[in-house]
Amino acid sequence: MPYTKIEPNSAKPDTRTGTGRKLRGPEKAAILFLCLGEARGSELMKQLDDNDIQKITRAVSGLGVIPAPWVEEVITEFSETVATGAGVVGSLAIAENMLRSFLPPEQVNSILKDIRGPLQERDLWTKLGTMNEAVIGEYLTREHEQTAAVILSKLPTEVAARSLAQLPLERMHTVVERMIRMKAVPAEAMRHIEESLQRDLIANATQQGSTEMQKRMADLFNKLDRDTFEALSQKLEQRMPEDFGTIRQKMFTFDDLLRLDLQSLARVMRSLQGNVLPMALRGASTDMRDHFMAALPIRSRDMLLDEMNTMGPVRGREVRAAQSAIVECARALVAQEVIRMPSAEDEDELID
Repeated sequence: MPYTKIEPNSAKPDTRTGTGRKLRGPEKAAILFLCLGEARGSELMKQLDDNDIQKITRAVSGLGVIPAPWVEEVITEFSETVATGAGVVGSLAIAENMLRSFLPPEQVNSILKDIRGPLQERDLWTKLGTMNEAVIGEYLTREHEQTAAVILSKLPTEVAARSLAQLPLERMHTVVERMIRMKAVPAEAMRHIEESLQRDLIANATQQGSTEMQKRMADLFNKLDRDTFEALSQKLEQRMPEDFGTIRQKMFTFDDLLRLDLQSLARVMRSLQGNVLPMALRGASTDMRDHFMAALPIRSRDMLLDEMNTMGPVRGREVRAAQSAIVECARALVAQEVIRMPSAEDEDELID
């Protein structure tokens, strides 16, 4: 039986919803294949090229239950069979069986890969739809306008709108124009886009998530009292030395204040209230005390020493609380970019 292209006719009422709907060409061809059965349908499909096979396979897999009036409209020669109200059922399993009866497994898998995705909401696009729009926008600015248009067209509209707004105005215009004019994207081109997204964006976002957790743990450890942190450190250094070492490098402790220049340290001290500074220095090392003193004018330095000497004995937990308060103050000033912590490059030794 030769393949005959079936053109859409006038809309038939959708007996399930009561609304009008036109069957597309591939859907009509799919109904023909389903009525012929798997054996005859397979023979007929052998005469088609890959593009037609893919269109019909997609239609077969998505038809579901087909009302009898639709079948009558498309295939008049089967009118006697379906006149009593009988319909046919299309499913992905049926489509797969038809393909496997005459195509190699690799080709079947390739055809079904693109079809299964939209039906099962591929994990890649699900992850992409939950990502921050600024991250998506930055990625799209580095991609070709057509690629950006394809990606945005696959995203939920609310995510696509927020991501589109991240683009420069001129590029935004170009991408929107390409989206409006967009036709069906070839399967091979879509595969390359998805592979690039997985490699360059999704995997990178996973790594960023790990980095964010390390920063969060560093912040949590910063807020622990010293005894609790030291007790944790012993076990963590044994069980996960590499991960814990990375987290420890991100921590900002009282000892890190030695890395601040004198001007920045003086700015921190001016932000402190009450007896926080003398209390913290009572339990500090000699080097730390000297560093703080060097950042003060002589008169302020003498006043601080007098206050420390008149405090009498102090509790260790009060000292640690005061030191934590200074650390929090310094961290806040760093976040506000009032001061900055020197990086490893800043501290690299200069050799004449």
